[in-house]
Amino acid sequence: MAKIVLIFGLLSGAIAGVLMWLLMGSVNSDAINVDNGILWGYATMIIALSMVFFGIKSYRDNHGGHISFFKGLQVGILISIISAVCYAASWEIYYPKVGDEFMQKYTAYYLDKMKKEGSSDDEIETARVESEKFMEMYRNFFIRFGFSLIEILPVGVIVTLVSAALLRKRELLPAQEVR
Repeated sequence: MAKIVLIFGLLSGAIAGVLMWLLMGSVNSDAINVDNGILWGYATMIIALSMVFFGIKSYRDNHGGHISFFKGLQVGILISIISAVCYAASWEIYYPKVGDEFMQKYTAYYLDKMKKEGSSDDEIETARVESEKFMEMYRNFFIRFGFSLIEILPVGVIVTLVSAALLRKRELLPAQEVR
């Protein structure tokens, strides 16, 4: 199990990291609307975490063609944890290049959006102060790493639950016999 979990976890983490870097490059160049950034971000996580499905399937195919829901859950969660750590480490590598600039651009965008929507000056000032506090807190490695883990792990859990439930059925993508 360890080999499958490691291979698919690292593959998922590499995909998540590369897609995040590509997405952040697009957001920082203003090519993507910031409002859609969350949608794009979670879409890339789902793409990367598709490796959870394939990892559980690989384990099932290599262990008699059957897997229980709980074994699938175990395999999927371990793959998701490895992927999340890779994703967070990737952000740590990328953060010095764009992190503070991105946070400043996002804050300016958010405050401008509040103005356009008719928020009061007090509400805008409160949001500005809270954003500055968050940016200061986010400069701490442990907090930033934790936030990165929290971004992707819930998606990994959902993908794991769905994959483990689907793959416990032998009929779904049965293993091919080697001749």
